[in-house]
Amino acid sequence: MSSNQQPVVLGKIGASHGVKGWMKITAYTDSVKGIFDYSPWLLKENGQWREVKVTDWRQQGKAVIASIEGIENREQAQLLTHCEIGVMPDEMQQLPEGEFYWKDLIGCEVINTKGYNMGKVEQLLETGSNDVLMVKANIKDAFGKKERLIPFVTEQFILEVKLPEKQILVDWEPDF
Repeated sequence: MSSNQQPVVLGKIGASHGVKGWMKITAYTDSVKGIFDYSPWLLKENGQWREVKVTDWRQQGKAVIASIEGIENREQAQLLTHCEIGVMPDEMQQLPEGEFYWKDLIGCEVINTKGYNMGKVEQLLETGSNDVLMVKANIKDAFGKKERLIPFVTEQFILEVKLPEKQILVDWEPDF
């Protein structure tokens, strides 16, 4: 693992499931099954990442459970509860043009069509109808804003995303 690249967190290990070392998986991917498109996984234990291999998985109601190589009983599985699951950034799937990973949008400067710098994307929120950019305003924001919530609706509010420049062009008034 390269020292200048940090893994991208795709989920975490939940509670143990049964007595044979299976564990519940919380996936941050679009589909809960999407986390199994990545192999091997990296698990973060006690601040350190280590590579693991998923030997089997299945859907259990709305959730998913998995078995990891070397984890053979409930006690071993319980030791992994709350461990983050990650992959290296270069393992991430290429997205079609016009689609973005949230991790790539965080930290982008948000500039409106009049050239006003509205701040930087601090996080994204999933609302059901559309995602929302949470933009932390600049310290000396002319409109006294601390943050702005901008719907991530392309062509209406989000006009252009320039990832190499870490910049997002929006049609949004700074006082809103």
